[in-house]
Amino acid sequence: MGAPGKKWRPVGTELLLLLLLLLLGATESVRRAQPLRRYTPDWPSLDSRPLPSWFDEAKFGVFIHWGVFSVPAWGSEWFWWNWQGEGRPQYQRFMRDNYPPGFSYADFGPQFTARFFHPEEWADLFQAAGAKYVVLTTKHHEGFTNWPSPVSWNWNSKDVGPHRDLVGELGTALRKRNIRYGLYHSLLEWFHPLYLFDKKNGFKTQYFVSAKTMPELYDLVNRYKPDLIWSDGEWECPDTYWNSTNFLSWLYNDSPVKDEVVVNDRWGQNCSCHHGGYYNCEDKFKPQSLPDHKWEMCTSIDKFSWGYRRDMAMSDVTEESEIISELVQTVSLGGNYLLNIGPTKDGLIVPIFQERLLALGKWLSINGESIYASKPWRVQREKNTTSVWYTSKGSAVYAIFLHWPENGVLNLESPITTSTTKILMLGIQGDLKWSTDPDKGLLISLPQLPPSAVPAEFAWTIKLTGVK
Repeated sequence: MGAPGKKWRPVGTELLLLLLLLLLGATESVRRAQPLRRYTPDWPSLDSRPLPSWFDEAKFGVFIHWGVFSVPAWGSEWFWWNWQGEGRPQYQRFMRDNYPPGFSYADFGPQFTARFFHPEEWADLFQAAGAKYVVLTTKHHEGFTNWPSPVSWNWNSKDVGPHRDLVGELGTALRKRNIRYGLYHSLLEWFHPLYLFDKKNGFKTQYFVSAKTMPELYDLVNRYKPDLIWSDGEWECPDTYWNSTNFLSWLYNDSPVKDEVVVNDRWGQNCSCHHGGYYNCEDKFKPQSLPDHKWEMCTSIDKFSWGYRRDMAMSDVTEESEIISELVQTVSLGGNYLLNIGPTKDGLIVPIFQERLLALGKWLSINGESIYASKPWRVQREKNTTSVWYTSKGSAVYAIFLHWPENGVLNLESPITTSTTKILMLGIQGDLKWSTDPDKGLLISLPQLPPSAVPAEFAWTIKLTGVK
């Protein structure tokens, strides 16, 4: 008999239930502990990894080229190579006219002060520009690192110049604002003795990779946990020299950012546009039709340089309308748009760059619905014009037109209307009047507005629902 007031249950049933619960718990633990899959260090395996969705949804990022090249700030960020690698006469003349005899490139280091670098202000600007990710140069081909790299002794931002961890400071400010953080890193260094030694050996030795490139990449990932690695400087050697596939398999399998990290395609000769996470293909790449792989267009507000240069003329600055147009076309063709600025040696972003970023941010504040997290539509642009580009999101289709038609009627041939079709313009209240013509297709009467009431100066977005 059991104790009074307690129901009797067979001991065997309780034991069975307990064992079953333990077994289920153990199975769940094993399931959680096991990664879904392991990527092996070869391109077929690495290229099969799905691209984390945040990158495609982000659409727009800001690129920052900043380093010791920002001190001479003349010609381009390739200053050292143009001066002493190729010995270009105009660079040699610039040095003779402006610096004492015997002045070396290393002597620019202490002048890279970043004295007015306020990462919170930078992050506010990038947020106001509508950027969803920011990519900072951690190291360009000159080898100077913007963080205290343990393998770049006396040629980093902690030992020389700013005496600050620039990579870390900007990352902290961006993450407060939920902006994704990307790190640009050059695999090669023009004048590093070990790189030159490997080059002399026809890249059959890997002293530079073992002592410099790979330790820095692992350090950047473990220290800053980037959302994106923007690799560059790969073009002189095959990926086997760089040990790229070993690094990427670690990055995807075991690194602290394995689930969210995104990489580009610059991991060795012949990788560009073929291997990696998403494709850059080449600087300022513009495909003519919808690519079958996620891609990114990187371009610069200064048409002739990525780093800041004092000799930039106003005519060298990309117009606001061209920037907006490039963004629209890029997103319509399934790409991301990465727009570059070059800060000064002091850490200032000059007003003309700020103006361009803020103008784009203002446009996105009205038209961003057609850009962020959008997908290419079945048609990317109107056949009869290059000025109307399409994006889509869910059941909505967006037609972004770059030129306002003189007669105030927008003619679209591609959308097929239905009994539920509704049409409006982003930034304007109320539905628009429309009709169909058997020869011309859809005719949309644009709102008649005074210039002050038009939602944007360039590029306007028509939102269509209930169309095929």
